[in-house]
Amino acid sequence: MGHKSETTAKCLLFDMDGTLIDSTPAVDSVWEAIAKKYDLDLKEVLKTCHGRRTVDSLKKWCGITDPEELEKEVNHFESMIVTRSKELKDEGKRGLEILPGVKEMLETLNDSHKPIWAICTSATSAYAGDAIPSTGLPKPPHLITAEDVHEGKPDPAPYIAGAKALDVECKDCIVFEDAPSGIKSGVNSGARVLAVCTSHKRDQIENLGAEWIVTDLTKVKIRVEDSIVHLEIDETP
Repeated sequence: MGHKSETTAKCLLFDMDGTLIDSTPAVDSVWEAIAKKYDLDLKEVLKTCHGRRTVDSLKKWCGITDPEELEKEVNHFESMIVTRSKELKDEGKRGLEILPGVKEMLETLNDSHKPIWAICTSATSAYAGDAIPSTGLPKPPHLITAEDVHEGKPDPAPYIAGAKALDVECKDCIVFEDAPSGIKSGVNSGARVLAVCTSHKRDQIENLGAEWIVTDLTKVKIRVEDSIVHLEIDETP
């Protein structure tokens, strides 16, 4: 059974896709096209691609090693996510959408007199720059993207960079994640991790080191006092 708890943090660090934005239908659709092009097992690709940088997934699954070709394919892939999202919405299906509880939480954080949150995404700056305004996601004080780190998740580099941008230590932050690779990245950074069951089933993200697992961010209530974030977390499934 789940339970309720309270805690505090100096700053919150958020993954984007799957944590703040539901991009799974659009991303999976683009991977479907890539799988056909490169004759890949789509089911196997989708087991590991979520939460990782596109450049790392394309290297692994498509065997692209030429830097120019890789950059071109990454840019094409991520631009296709936004395009495919619009097509899905035109078809009456789900495209890129802000997830439940997210907008209210980020607007509360933005009311602080100093920056206390950041987005640390595996996406490129071009895709994140399109996805954030297209969903109505509040603009983050700091945005760490794939180009800002030498190693992507599950390496801790993205969250270490996010904490550094906010001038705090990772141990004073809570990382919000949905994917196994991202949860490992947060844990490896030294931060506490809160996992959401928005893209993976609970049993897929258990036992990876997350301190809390919640259904979605409607289960987390926050308030900010003297630039300290107070959280009420309901882990009831």
